[in-house]
Amino acid sequence: MANGAIHNRDTFLQTIAKRLGREPITSTVLRPDWKHQPQWTVFQGYSQDDLLEVLKSQCSRIHTDFVATTADALAATLKQTVAQYGGGPVVTWNDPRFAEYRLMPLLQSEWPNEQIDVHIWDASAGRKNIEWAEKANVGITFSDITLAESGTVVLFSNSGKGRTVSFLPQTYIAIIPKSTIVPRMTQAAAYIHKQIENGEQVASCINFITGPSNSADIEMNLVVGVHGPVKATYIVVTDR
Repeated sequence: MANGAIHNRDTFLQTIAKRLGREPITSTVLRPDWKHQPQWTVFQGYSQDDLLEVLKSQCSRIHTDFVATTADALAATLKQTVAQYGGGPVVTWNDPRFAEYRLMPLLQSEWPNEQIDVHIWDASAGRKNIEWAEKANVGITFSDITLAESGTVVLFSNSGKGRTVSFLPQTYIAIIPKSTIVPRMTQAAAYIHKQIENGEQVASCINFITGPSNSADIEMNLVVGVHGPVKATYIVVTDR
């Protein structure tokens, strides 16, 4: 991504500094070395299996179905879950992990032969992808990072991984490799910060999704399935 020109930056920063009652800070800002950092001690020492149990327990609190399977059984598990949601149309990311986990025969042959429409995100199709996502019954993505504490999947968008796949379809399925599970938001933020420090390309959009859509805005009464997927399933691949 090309760097854009910044206009009137110094004047703007000087105004902010003046309002704060100090001189502008022009040298490198160092991150404070806090004496107490309790955010790193949550689930400290937990194994991946321990974190998996935390995630499973949290799913019951966020109205999300939890399914554990293996890489060999993933295609059958995914097919069964979609059937429980009433079948297609299905929309997915254009993500190499679908091939890595041997799901392409299901997407490209098995479901189409059963008259289940499947659309794999196509960057060249532009807005047509959003229209397909709107019509889909099931959206399927992989999780890039998974937060055990809150039951949250973190999705990094790119040209093949449209963000609408996770929130426009009627239902949503996240495929979660067990290796992606971390304790909490702390680890996800640290990962993203490290990418920035290393000068790596950061995702154009990072979504944090915790189960199906819900709202408690009206008198604090929780309503699930109000403006996005009304149901969600996490399929954890335990041997990946």
